[in-house]
Amino acid sequence: DFSLVLGGPIFQFFRRSHLAGDALELLHRRILVITLVAWAPLLLLSRFGSQAPAPLRLSFLHDIEVHTRLLVALPILIGAELLVHSRIRVIVQAFLSRRIVLQHDTPRFIAAIDSANRLRNSVPLELGLLLLVFTLGQWLWRSQAIVGSATWLAVPRDGSLQLTAAGYWYAFVSIPIFQFILLRWYLRFIIWSRFLWQVSRLNLHLIPTHPDRAAGLAFLGKSAYAFSPILFAQGALLSGLITTRVLYEGQNLLSFKVEAISLIVFFLIVVLGPLMVFTPQLARAKRKGLIEYGRLANQYVEGFEKKWIIDDAEKDARLLGADDIQSLADLANSYAIVREMRPIPFDVQDIGRLAAATAAPLLPLGLLIFSPEELVMRIVKIVF
Repeated sequence: DFSLVLGGPIFQFFRRSHLAGDALELLHRRILVITLVAWAPLLLLSRFGSQAPAPLRLSFLHDIEVHTRLLVALPILIGAELLVHSRIRVIVQAFLSRRIVLQHDTPRFIAAIDSANRLRNSVPLELGLLLLVFTLGQWLWRSQAIVGSATWLAVPRDGSLQLTAAGYWYAFVSIPIFQFILLRWYLRFIIWSRFLWQVSRLNLHLIPTHPDRAAGLAFLGKSAYAFSPILFAQGALLSGLITTRVLYEGQNLLSFKVEAISLIVFFLIVVLGPLMVFTPQLARAKRKGLIEYGRLANQYVEGFEKKWIIDDAEKDARLLGADDIQSLADLANSYAIVREMRPIPFDVQDIGRLAAATAAPLLPLGLLIFSPEELVMRIVKIVF
């Protein structure tokens, strides 16, 4: 009974407030309520309660970064819980259903699940996230929110930042909501990584001739797709920030190349990196497989050579349809699979798909410097 998201104080609060069911039902209600609490008051306060003088350098409706954060990334981060819950628990069950964890190690496997569930349900951990949001999170946001002229958010006065009514709601409600939900995903990544590390310490039943070329663990690489919405939301955040900087601060779009590449690489490491804890066992299984299947192949080809090449004078009469030849080909295929086995439970296709999920929100930025037709042609050239 494993779930990265089905538990914790906030989940219990959502259940009691009828924003979630026992299995994360009522997703649309949860997304709608949280998004409206974070975004709708900003629209009203910026419209009717603004203390900023006119004209504004940046109005609320033109702040693409804020809308991307609260109307795109936030709903995606909330909705991703259902996808991760449904897919990751199947992945965990596969360790037993595929007999990768053997019966004598099942108690230790269950203990790892229980340990992960305790961390997921930890009240001190979620309280710590809240404390982090209202301390370090506030400091980081204020240090980055440098305002040189009046906006819907704040007015610079005497070298300090004076928040408007909408700015106070954004700083003490919207930003904490978003940061808490994002930090909780980072905590879940840590819990997942710790669980995988504990499982990798078991004596797993890995079969080097498994056709997935990963000794039966390739399903772990596919599990990473469950985290694609989180990667997409992170890409959307960067896309919104870059758009605001380019349109309203005159910065060059191409100057953000390093940030875009760093974002993609970082989240590929976050999602796929934990799977590499299985590399030592996979490498060991490959070495053992090469030795054992090499020994078997040597014994077989010696007998094959003796029977069909050296001793059998009437081999031409019985050569057609001989099972020995087919067995030799099957053995060669088995040895080739072992030789091609990967020391990691994911492949280039997995890396490409996750990178595409992270980079997808950045593609529309090309419209800032290219026409739609030029952008499509450039994408086609890259893909094909």
